[in-house]
Order: sequence, then C-alpha cells, then structure tokens
Amino acid sequence: MILITLLILPLIGVLLIAPSYRSQENAALMNITGDPDTKLKTTALVISIITFLYSLSLLVLFDPTTPDYQFTYQFGDKSIFSSDFQIGIDGISLYFVILTTFLFPISFLASWKITSSPLAGGNKYNVKFYLCTMLILEVLLILLFIVTDIMLFYIFFESVLIPLFLIVGIWGSSANRVRAAFLLFLFTLVGSLFMLLSILAIYYNVGSTDFALIAQYTFDLNSQKLLWIGVFISMAVKFPLWPLYSWLYRAHAEAPIAGSILLAGIVLKMATYGSLRILLQFLPDASYYFSPLVQTLAVLSIIYASLATLRQTDFKALVAYSSIGHMGIIALGLFSNTVQGVEGSILLSIAHGFVSPALFILVGAVLYDRFHTRTIRYYRGVVTYMPIFAVLFFLFTIANAGIPLSANWVGEILCLIGTYQMNPIVGILGATGIVLSAAYSIWLYNRITFGSYSQYLNYTKDINRREFHAILPLLVFTILFGIMPNIVLDNIDTSVTTLLYKLP
Repeated sequence: MILITLLILPLIGVLLIAPSYRSQENAALMNITGDPDTKLKTTALVISIITFLYSLSLLVLFDPTTPDYQFTYQFGDKSIFSSDFQIGIDGISLYFVILTTFLFPISFLASWKITSSPLAGGNKYNVKFYLCTMLILEVLLILLFIVTDIMLFYIFFESVLIPLFLIVGIWGSSANRVRAAFLLFLFTLVGSLFMLLSILAIYYNVGSTDFALIAQYTFDLNSQKLLWIGVFISMAVKFPLWPLYSWLYRAHAEAPIAGSILLAGIVLKMATYGSLRILLQFLPDASYYFSPLVQTLAVLSIIYASLATLRQTDFKALVAYSSIGHMGIIALGLFSNTVQGVEGSILLSIAHGFVSPALFILVGAVLYDRFHTRTIRYYRGVVTYMPIFAVLFFLFTIANAGIPLSANWVGEILCLIGTYQMNPIVGILGATGIVLSAAYSIWLYNRITFGSYSQYLNYTKDINRREFHAILPLLVFTILFGIMPNIVLDNIDTSVTTLLYKLP
C-alpha cells in the first residue's frame, strides 16, 4: 500500500488545484494586491514535499539483502494481455523513485516566479493548468519506475511525453518552443516504435509481459540481437547518444526552468532504467555482443558533446550538452558487464540528477530572471553583486567536472573502472570526458563570474531565500553521496549482482 499512497498523493494535489476558480474581477483585484496564484503554487509545493517525505519510507523499510520486488500490489484481474497490473520496487528502481519525488518540490520552487509571468500566468495559459500538468507528470514517472510489466513500462514510457510536450510547448521561453516540443515528442515516439515491436515479439514468444516470467525465458542469440536492436534504438534516443542528440539541447534551451530540471534530472534516467530493466536483464547475451557498438557511440558522445560545449554561447544549451557527455559515461558503465560499472552508472545517474538541475537553476533561473538573456558574452563579473551565487555556482561547476568528494566523481570513477576492466582503450577514451568537462565548466565559470562588471548588466541583488532553498538540498546530497556513496551502493548491490549473474 505504500506505493499506492505514493501515487495517490500527487493526484490529491490535482484534485485540490483543478476545481479552483476565480472570477475575472477577483483576479484583477488580486493582481493589484499580490500574486493571485500563490495559494495554488503553495498547494502543489506542499503536496510534492509530502510525497517526497513519504517516499523516504521506502528507503527505511527496504530490505537490501533480497533481489525480489518489495512493496508489491496487484490491481484486479488480468487486464493487459495475459499479465496482471502489478507494481513493486527492487534495488534498481528504489532510488529512481525517490529521485523523482525529490526533484518535484525543487521544480516548483525554482519555477515559482516564472509561472507568474504573463506567458504562463495569463488568462490563456494559467498556472493551474501548469501545476496539474506537473503533478500528473510526477504520477506517470513514478508509475514508470514501479510497474513490473513490460507493456505497462512501454505505456508509461510514452505517456510521460504528453505532459513534457505541453510543458515545453506552452510554457517555453521563446517562439521556438513549439519546434523544440515537437522534436522532443517525435524523436522519442519514433524511436519507441521499434521498442514496441520488440515487446510484441517478446510477448509472442513468452506468452506473457510480466517481468518475472520473461526473466525465466531464454531467447536464442539471434532472437536476442533483433529484440535488443529494437529496444536500444529507443534508449539511445533517450540517453541521448550520438547522433540522436539534436532534440535535447533544443528542448533544454526552450523549456521553462522546471522542464529543464526534470529533463536533466529524471527523464534522461528513463534510458538508464530501461537499459537495466530490459536490455541487461532479458537480453544479456545480445547486450554483451553489442557492447562494443554501445561503447563506440558513448565515447563519440562524450568527446563530441564536450567539444561542442566549448563552443556554446547559450548557457542553457551549454549545460544541456554537458548532460550528453555525462550520459555517455553512464552508458559506458551500463554496458561494461561489471558490477562496478553498473553500480557506478546508477550512482552517476543520481548524482547527475542533483548537479545538472542545480546548474540549470543557477543559470536558467537565477541569472535569466535578473538579466533576461542567456547569451554568455553579455555576462562578466557577477561576483561583484552576487557573491553567494558565485560560491554556489563554483561548487556545482567543479562537481559537474567530477571533483573528488562529489557524487559525480564516485559515479564516474566506478563507470570508468568497470569499462577499463572490459576494454582499457575505451576506458582511457572515456576518461577524456573528465578533462574536457573540467575545461568547459571552469571556462564557463570564469567568463560569467570574474572580471570587471559587464556594461550590459544592471545592478542586481544576490540570490534570494527561495532560490537558496531550492539549491541547498541539491548541494547537500551531492556532497553526502560523494563522501558516503555506500548509502546508495549497499542498497543496489544485491539487485545489480543478481541482474548480471542471474543468481538464484
């Protein structure tokens, strides 16, 4: 029942926000006296905080000694094909669920001011619709990580696209937001059609879409190869790997700050989870066979994205390109066929879910709210008026570069160690991402923060309390998991070991 309650809480928020109504006269009056949507935003924020705190009970009650699904619940009779609608979590899905519930309160806080803008808060695109869309997205993401049926996984994998499309297309930052939303939608949808064909083939052979039953079935190598290719195309788009990355930086550049936080923090991790749950678990021989292909694409993604990042003039696009490089390292760890590499990929996914959203808040919300431009060359010397911002920006910049004592460093080291055990050359090439990430991260920080104050910028104030409260939890967990990574590794070790070696 814990998972059921976790799903119900955001839906309660939708039910509380959706019926709210205010007349035009009251709206005009409240526009004079203050923000008319504060109550709605407060309701969404409180509901999301309660959901996150409740999700921590999963961590407290979780038994890390067993690879079996826990907190399982079954809905009714056989509903889809011949499988039951059952939910549950294991060590692999545990932290993805908690990361999802953790990022939504931060998204609401970070977008507090933006959703009051004329574009998002006007009569046509009101805040109520925005908040309901966000809460529905939270439900769909949680369902994606807790269903134990491959067809339901596909359904929720695709359903997440609908609220994302609305968030980017309606509340985006410029006229190009519609094009970015369609690229996000079409890239993922077309790639997922191949995954659907593979899922239908799995059902045809196994006679069920239940994870447990599929795991007991052994496909021959030729069948695995065909099924693997279909699923991998979808995952390669979601990572994204070279050359299927062009939707990501456009979506990030046009998305509102909450959309960027969720895209970087959790939506990209759908590829990590899908690779673990389907490719490595059900098609292990094909995963090993195609690992050189994945490693080649991952290395190309790391090097290309890092070099492209050095050339960016838009700081949101720069952070988006850096995400492509980090996801390439995650892909290396996933297909290293080692416990260290797979566990490192999960830890790096979580760490990236802290650091990348923080960078988007700092540059896409804090700076953009004050100066209304994302062009890097207009910025210089912001430390003059924003010293606290400069300190936080520095900490997350070096964390993004994989500095020791950050969770990113532990995750990257484990991924590269696992890759080096399988192929030393690929491990060395993948390690170039650390050097290149340090180059573009420090260069970005230096250009924006130091030097004489830019003539294009007006006087401004440092980060406010709301912005600080949105960023501080991300900093705390980045350092905490960097110092004590066993908080994560101890809970996922049994599930990862069972996944790779199919222990009884």
